[in-house]
Amino acid sequence: MSFKGLSKGLARAPQQFKVKFNIGEHTKDAVYIDSERRFQELETETKRLHDESKRYFDAINGMLHHQIEFSQAMTEIYKPISGRVSDPDSLEVVGNPEGIRACEEYEAVVKDLQETLAPELEMIESRVIRPANELLDVIKVIRKTATKREHKKLDYDRHRATLKKLQDKKDKTAKDEKAMWKAEGEVEQSTQEFNYFNDLLKEELPRLFALEREFIQPLFQSFYYMQLNIFYTLHERMQQVDIGYFDLTLDVEDAFLRKRGDVQEQAEALSICRFKTTGQKRPPKHLLRRPSIITNNTSDRHRRLALLQIPAVSALRPTWRQSEASENPPLPYSPPLSSPGNKALAAAVAAKSKPPPPPKPKPSRLSAAPKVETVTALYDYSAQAEGDLSFRAGDVIEVLTRTANDNEWWTGSVGGKQGQFPGEFISSL
Repeated sequence: MSFKGLSKGLARAPQQFKVKFNIGEHTKDAVYIDSERRFQELETETKRLHDESKRYFDAINGMLHHQIEFSQAMTEIYKPISGRVSDPDSLEVVGNPEGIRACEEYEAVVKDLQETLAPELEMIESRVIRPANELLDVIKVIRKTATKREHKKLDYDRHRATLKKLQDKKDKTAKDEKAMWKAEGEVEQSTQEFNYFNDLLKEELPRLFALEREFIQPLFQSFYYMQLNIFYTLHERMQQVDIGYFDLTLDVEDAFLRKRGDVQEQAEALSICRFKTTGQKRPPKHLLRRPSIITNNTSDRHRRLALLQIPAVSALRPTWRQSEASENPPLPYSPPLSSPGNKALAAAVAAKSKPPPPPKPKPSRLSAAPKVETVTALYDYSAQAEGDLSFRAGDVIEVLTRTANDNEWWTGSVGGKQGQFPGEFISSL
């Protein structure tokens, strides 16, 4: 953007803000607004026509290309797996010659089909995509004119507001008179420029719409017939394919199962397809660590573990050593309580084994059962269908499910029976 364009953009910024938030007076032309809306739809749909035609062209080319790549990949899979490449005498040709031949025949058919469809695809490019692209170029030029018209409208409204503000001023000075004379000139110039672009678009856009209809009709007709030719050629060529490797008399799934045979069972029987680990699960490492209080004295170790309520190391051993530990249990030990250290440990054990205090009573607001909603029947109602609830006027109905609308059907129970009933037949208690 040039410096002149940047200056104009800064000068129009306040007016654009007023237009966005509908502040002050703004020029509106109903005829142009309708034409601009139709032009915007034409611009959007033309861009869509161009993009979708290009996608169709690429899809047909891509389909044929992927078919060729598929046949080439299958050929590589069917090729034999040889032995050592460094020893030609050890090569063992174990492959599928019939499958390779079928892939090569299929690839030749698709390549021939690709050459046959090339002129049709070229016609889509020349008769649909290229004209749509040319129409887009014309629309871009018209869009620039419409954008310039919007800029001239902003200048027209901006200068008109400035002139009105100066005219409404009561005590005018010489400076105000000079500014008003300048504003009158700017209003006159902006009026001429805005009217030129506004009238030009109102006059030329309807002609564009008429030409657009004449442009779309042959374009659509050409695309329709070219599409028919492509589908017909695809169907005719694929119907003529006669590859002996395929049994087209069978169902697709049945032919697949017959060709596969017991290959799947043989593959699943390989050990590499069902590899599993065996052996007993080892205990976590942190359970095998000894506490820091363990000493070399066996009796002292068991005594301290019992006082601190820590399981003995024998309880943490793997299961295959439990039988050995049960045959040689540790000697019982009853520590004397005469020493001060033992008394402190006994007090700690007594405090640790003290039962916790009873819980506080549950608040009444939490222990109360949920409130049941009940309503009173205003009229007698007899069941009209299976699942309806019958009641008499004055019965108290317990509501099970309901909706916010009283004119709909609710679900409730009365007298041990449950069913649906109309909400307008009851009144809330």
